[in-house]
Amino acid sequence: MDKLEIDVAQVKKLVELVESHHLEELTVDSDDLSITVKGRSSRHAAPVVVHAGASAEPLPEISEEYEEYIEAAEPEFEGNVVEIVAPLVGVFYRAPSPDAPNFVEVGDHIEVGSEVGLIEAMKVFSPIPSEIAGEIIDIPGVNGKLVHEGDVLFRVRVGEE
Repeated sequence: MDKLEIDVAQVKKLVELVESHHLEELTVDSDDLSITVKGRSSRHAAPVVVHAGASAEPLPEISEEYEEYIEAAEPEFEGNVVEIVAPLVGVFYRAPSPDAPNFVEVGDHIEVGSEVGLIEAMKVFSPIPSEIAGEIIDIPGVNGKLVHEGDVLFRVRVGEE
């Protein structure tokens, strides 16, 4: 097998893209080389996974167009925005049961103590109460998916007081 030639600067740039844009995962394929960079929660290091075939070529340059695409995908919010994060590791649920409506939707106004979701850990459902009052403007948490402590579940615009 030929020696694997990887441009470390390009790999570092991929890691920086994942971290700066809070991506869950980014994969770049080029001929017989595939690099996957997985994002991290606030407590975990970002692993880099490299798969190589019999021969590998250097990574392609990351185009400015692709970087602009990544930047455009990250939402920008105006005003005083506060994030509600996962308090523990578990499966996040937006509703109390599969046939019930979601606790909150984008545009809803919540108060301190409002239940906004649930996290199931070890067969125990823990409510997620809001510690702030305001308007739900974004819900990056995905219903039924595993979340880690510190993952952003909701973004809330709080009033200017």
